Amino acid sequence: MNETLQEFCNSRGVPVRADRTAGVIRGVKILGLKSRNGRTYLPEALDRAAALYENAKVNVNHPKGGPSQPRDYRDRIGAIRNVTSRPGEGLFADFHFNPKHPLAEQLAWDAENSPQNVGFSHNVQARTGRRDGVVVVEAIVGVQSVDLVADPATTDGLFEQETETGGNTAELDPNVAAVLKDLTVEQLKQYRGDLVEEITGPLLAELDELRAKLDELSAEEAARLKRETARRLLREYRLPDRASQSRREPSVVGPRFMESLLAAADERAMRELVEERAELVRSLGGRGHSSADGGFSSAGGNAVPTSREQFDIDRLGAGDAKSFVEAIT
Repeated sequence: MNETLQEFCNSRGVPVRADRTAGVIRGVKILGLKSRNGRTYLPEALDRAAALYENAKVNVNHPKGGPSQPRDYRDRIGAIRNVTSRPGEGLFADFHFNPKHPLAEQLAWDAENSPQNVGFSHNVQARTGRRDGVVVVEAIVGVQSVDLVADPATTDGLFEQETETGGNTAELDPNVAAVLKDLTVEQLKQYRGDLVEEITGPLLAELDELRAKLDELSAEEAARLKRETARRLLREYRLPDRASQSRREPSVVGPRFMESLLAAADERAMRELVEERAELVRSLGGRGHSSADGGFSSAGGNAVPTSREQFDIDRLGAGDAKSFVEAIT
C-alpha cells in the first residue's frame, strides 16, 4: 500500500566535509537501509529513488499541520545535490546551504564537530508491505520534502523528529514498533480495555461534572427568563408586580399566583393566567383596572381607594367575591 513516511537519518560516523565559504556540506547521509522507526528499505528501492532526491529543497523543521502544508520562505536553507546510492549503506549527497542563513554557522559547526547532529528527516510517498512482521519499503514514489529537524527529546541527535505514533519508538524492538504503528483504537479497547478505562476514566468524570454544572446554569437562566416574562406580562396587563408593592397595598398578585405563573408550560399559558387575573380585578372593581402603583382606577378617572387592610386575592375562593369587594371599598 502507499503511505506517507517520515524518516530521520543523521551522519554519525560519516566523514562529512564542510565548506563554509561555498556553503556545501559534502557526503551527508540522507537515507539508510533501516530506519529508526523499524522499517526496512529494499536496496533496489533506494537505487531507483536517488533521482527523486536530486535538487530536493531543504527546509528547517517539518511544516506545521502536516507534510503537505506550504512552507515559509524563511524556512528554506538549501538543496540536496549529487545524490548517490552506496551498496549496503544508503543514499548520500552534498548539502548546498545558504551561507547567509541565520542557522548556517550553527550547521557548519555541527558538521565539523558533531556530525551526529547533522541530520535530515524526509517526507516521502512510498509503497510498503509487510514481511515476517516487519514493514518493508518496496519503492519510494515521491519526495515531498527533505528537512532539517530539531527535537533532541526523542533520541540523541540535535536533528531528530518524533515518529508517526507521536512518541519515541526508536528504542523499541522493530516488531513492536510495527505493531504499535498499526494499532487501532478498537483493538486497544478489545485487548487492553483496562488501559482505555484508566485513560478515559478521569476525563469522563470531569465531563460529567461539567455537564451537571451546565445543566444547573441552564436551569438558572431559564428561571430568570421566565421571571422576566412574568413581569413583562404583568406590566402589559397593568397588574402590579408584587416585588414593587408596599406592604399596605392590596396583594393582587400574590406568591401563589406567581408560583402558578412560573410553573406554566410556556408564555401562552402564562398569558392566559394573567388575562384571567386582570379580568377578575376588573370585574371586582367595576369598570376600573389596576393602576401602575398597585391600586385601582375607574374608567371615569375617579380613583377607587385601596383597601385599608392588606389582602391576598389568592386566598379567595369562588364564593368570596363579596368579601373581597368589602375589603377594597
